[in-house]
Amino acid sequence: MECQPLGATGITVSRMALGTMMLGSYGNADHDDAIRIIHAALDAGINLVDTADVYSSGESEEIVGKALAGRRDDVVLATKFALPMGTDPNHAGGSRRWVTRAVEDSLRRLGTDYIDLYQMHRFDPRTDVSETLSALSDLVHAGKVRAIGSSTFPAELIVEAQWAAERGGHQRFRTEQPRYSILTRTIEAAVLPTAQRYGMGVLTYGPLSSGWLSGRADPAGGHRASGAGAKDFDLTVPANRAKLAAVEQLTKLAADAGLPLAHLATAFVLAHPAVTSVLTGPRTMDHLQAALAGADIRLDDASLDRIDEIVGPGAEVNPADNYITIPALANKSLRRRS
Repeated sequence: MECQPLGATGITVSRMALGTMMLGSYGNADHDDAIRIIHAALDAGINLVDTADVYSSGESEEIVGKALAGRRDDVVLATKFALPMGTDPNHAGGSRRWVTRAVEDSLRRLGTDYIDLYQMHRFDPRTDVSETLSALSDLVHAGKVRAIGSSTFPAELIVEAQWAAERGGHQRFRTEQPRYSILTRTIEAAVLPTAQRYGMGVLTYGPLSSGWLSGRADPAGGHRASGAGAKDFDLTVPANRAKLAAVEQLTKLAADAGLPLAHLATAFVLAHPAVTSVLTGPRTMDHLQAALAGADIRLDDASLDRIDEIVGPGAEVNPADNYITIPALANKSLRRRS
């Protein structure tokens, strides 16, 4: 599998990486099967495995740790912190208190003494980013972490963190992990150019847009029509009907190109020069094998131009799909006087 440098970290990673959010009780609770999926990904040439403490409340990290036993040195291991781990308000965010506790918990669950890439899962508006970077720098100096990164930061907060690192003499975020797909192109306007400007590696997630681009005959039907995520597939919502119309056009484009829609979608993400790797997040072995089959596909300019006609550059077909953390919008207390 093709590999390339992860920003300026000096680490080389595969162009397709393994995301493990679906390995654990949130998705595939069979640990033996999940381990087989991880091993199959490694055997196929994937060398970057990404997880997070919050995935299945730590279970995903435990599964990854079991799978990497005896293979740890051959894998670039990435995990994340900052999202809530329980109801205690101090078990979340970017405080030194929590960062030093969270990394020890992750190291224990992962069964390792170092993490290659430790990422801040979301920006924490309660904590000065210099405080977070100082704590993370200490982890790098102690050898517990090799490099640090951010996830789902808007461009202005990426810049703020870079400036804070320079002013404070801290380690800086070397990577960003945003959501990116044909249907969710917001990051093309500022996040990706900002990452390029600072020499950051970019690991994108969600290339199939929660299943909309999976190639299923009815992308909004089945189990998606019920449960906590049902609103994302509710076709009474005009923006979701717009997504369905775009998917129908993209399906035809893929067929004309002789490709499954999922392969077209993944190849689109990898075509952007700012993107280092795309995360594939399989729940089953079949999902992994389908993703691997399209790992080396490259789209020609005509196909990319047609995609631009269907969903314009920088567009977000459904604005509710935008996961970028903008504290002033996400936290109503920041918009109201007390």
